[in-house]
Amino acid sequence: MMDSGNSVIKKKGSIMLKFMPAVGTRKYDPEKRQLFALSPTEVGCLISLGPEESCEFFHDPSMKSSQEGEVKKSLTVSPTSNDGGYFFTLNVSRTAQKSVERFTLPITKAEFSVLRTSFSFILPYIMGWDRLVTGASQPAQIGGEGRKAATRQLSPDLEWDQ
Repeated sequence: MMDSGNSVIKKKGSIMLKFMPAVGTRKYDPEKRQLFALSPTEVGCLISLGPEESCEFFHDPSMKSSQEGEVKKSLTVSPTSNDGGYFFTLNVSRTAQKSVERFTLPITKAEFSVLRTSFSFILPYIMGWDRLVTGASQPAQIGGEGRKAATRQLSPDLEWDQ
């Protein structure tokens, strides 16, 4: 709270997407996981996608450091043929190893509807708006009464460790 009575929120929020390669039916390799942090603006781009629209996001985890350009990540969301779904494709390229990892995940129209609704619900929280509405100095916990909601702080910096 400022002397003027105005509130200022300094919060770095994101939605973390985790990609893991399949090693069998409903089995995944967590050792080879890749993370991609979506900023509020990127989330807005996703939830506003039309049925035939696509978007692409580029991240350099080491931007503005001596390791800039060593790892580059791109997430492309593009429509599937005619069923209203999307392909989520994550490419991670490592310059030193001259390697590219690629994860492609088909998302049905129904699954994308669930993502859109979830992202729309979460967006005010990652922007810090819950603090303005509740007047709380701590973020509101999402969860029902009578349950102890485990608060796990995910940082976009975790993406940069991959």
